[in-house]
This record gives sequence, C-alpha cells and structure tokens, in this order.
Amino acid sequence: MKPAQQTGSQQPIHGGDRYGASLETHFSQEELLDFSANINPLGMPESIKEAILTGLTASLHYPDPLCRRLRAELAEKEGVEAESILCGNGGADLIYRLAYALRPKQALVTAPAFAEYEEALQQAGAQVRRYRLPASMELDRAYLQAVTEDLDLLFICNPNNPTGLLTGRPLLLEILEKAKALEICVCIDECFLDFVREKEAYTLTGMLADYPGLLILKSFTKLYAMPGLRLGYLLSKNQELLERIRQAGQPWSVSEPAQQAGIAALGERDFRQRTLAFVEKERERLQTALIKLGCTVWPGRANYLCFRVPGEPELYEKLLEMGILIRRCQNYHGLTKEDYRAAVRTPEENSRFLQAVDEILTAGRAPHTKPQSSQRSRK
Repeated sequence: MKPAQQTGSQQPIHGGDRYGASLETHFSQEELLDFSANINPLGMPESIKEAILTGLTASLHYPDPLCRRLRAELAEKEGVEAESILCGNGGADLIYRLAYALRPKQALVTAPAFAEYEEALQQAGAQVRRYRLPASMELDRAYLQAVTEDLDLLFICNPNNPTGLLTGRPLLLEILEKAKALEICVCIDECFLDFVREKEAYTLTGMLADYPGLLILKSFTKLYAMPGLRLGYLLSKNQELLERIRQAGQPWSVSEPAQQAGIAALGERDFRQRTLAFVEKERERLQTALIKLGCTVWPGRANYLCFRVPGEPELYEKLLEMGILIRRCQNYHGLTKEDYRAAVRTPEENSRFLQAVDEILTAGRAPHTKPQSSQRSRK
C-alpha cells in the first residue's frame, strides 16, 4: 500500500526529496531521474562503500565523539592542526551548531543563498538581513557597505548555492579585513569548492591564522556522493569558538560508518581529477544546450547550473510528470518562479533532461501539443 501523502508544516525545502516526489507521481524512487540533488555523477567510490561496511561492523560500539582519527587525516589534507577541525553530522548540522553557539543578534546573508543559513539563524533568535545580489548574481564590492558594526555573523557561500558563481579571493579578503576590524565572525561555506579546478586560488584555508573570526565549512557529501551518511567539518583557529560549537550539539554526532567513510574518502587520490574532467565537459554541454533553448543560464562553476526559463513557471511540475526531478528556486530570496537548478549528471541522463525541456518549451509555443513521457511507470 502506498503511504498517505504528507500534509501540514513538515514540508521539505531542499532538493533530493525523491520519496516526496514519488508520492506526488506514479513513479517509484528508482524510476525518478533526480537532477535536484547536486551529487557527483560518478557516484560513490568503491573504497568508501567498503569502509561503510567496516563501520557497520564497528557500530556495535559508540563512535569516537571527537572523530580523532578522521581529524588527524583531515589535518594532513588541509594543512592545519587537528585542534582546528570540528566534524559534524553534515554541513547543515554545523551551520545550526554555529548559530546556537554564537546566538548572534544580527546576521547577514546573501540573497539568494543556501536556505539553512537563515533558518538556523532565525531558530537561534537572530535578526537576519539579506544582501540582494545584483542581476549578475555575483557578490560585488557594494556588499562591504552592508557589513556594519552591529552585525555579529556573516554567511558567504563560495561557490554560491544555487547559482554556482564564485567570489574572488581579493573581495573576500576585503570583507574579512572589515569584519575583523568590527569583530564580526565570518563563515565561508566552501562545500562545493571541490568542483572548481583552481580551488586553491579561492579557498581561504590558508588565511585562518590571520582571522580568528573566520570559519570555513566543508563537506564530504557532494564530491564523494555520500549525502545519506552526513559528514562535514568546520575549520577555525579559534579553538574556544570551536569548543562552543561542539558543545552546541550532541556528543556522538558522527556515526562510525560516516567516520570510516571519511577516512577512506581522504585516501582517494585521483577521484577528484576524474570528477572535474567529467563534470566540466557535461556542464558546458548543458549550459550551451539550455541557452539554445532560450534559457538564461548563470555560468556556475560547481556541479549544477541555475537557469531562468522566461514565461515558464511550471517547468518543475511538467518535468516531474515525465519522471524528472529538478530544483525549483522560487523559495530562494532573490529568485523567481521561472528560476530552476539542475545538477550535472551522466551524458545519457543529461540528454534525457534536455530532450524533456525541449519538448516542454516546444509545446509551450504550440498550445495544442503536450509533451509525452516515453518512460511512464507501471507501478
């Protein structure tokens, strides 16, 4: 028997809700083609799958609450001391812990940006201000005027989610200098920076010692295709602040399978390079094709693209009828009902997506036709 559809206040606001999409349609979760979650199209490396099984066996015991072995491996990778690392149950867990630990009175986020910044801040009692990004969706120097002495915390996503656009290091350093002078904490979310080939030119990890109020958020979820395990980490030289953030959550926030998976992921040597070559090629193909179809595409640098379809506010619903799930972006402040986000997937899947969008837009120009799905579910 199919479960009853959920109603009420418990409504997801993110992509990747294959279960909910299945309830809305006649497609099973396996039949749905999910472009709404920005996960590596190469999938999870075999070494991580094996590590998860090892972690399951070890789950007879409590996991290390301090993730000491994982932090030691991360310290070597990031070039920082293990004491400068705090692991958590995914990036979102650490965002909420940060908000609860700091209890900022005033905070600044960009619009658009990852929704959990604002949600966490509001739950912690903060008054949230939004800096509306210009039409280009690029963070500009005018942002500096919005950084005022009454603020306690800034959230900046680099590359931005949902646009995938990057902010250069010179501007970020100007922001950090002003924040340092005003004693404002700054959280830079670099969770998607692994998909940028020249990430060393953008990451601020090397700046941690110069800015005690700087925190850098990173995640294993996207690059290593392990969102169901939940594993992320914060970097900061402010160990007193990290300890406050640690105490703002439960002691066993990272499971044994997740810790083992993280250690295995750090042992992967060429996986990121193979990912970059794959994603860059397919992202360019998607961008070019969407532009040819009449869409406005922001030139994102991560493993997803944000695009606008003028005159088509129901693309999400129409694609879902064809078994394809994308991210509608109307709940991002600064975006509209005509804005969407799609992950970069395999060549075959990307072709199916582009063909479906083409059919929908063609049907929109010819009102008496209707796009047909060639893969209707039989469940």
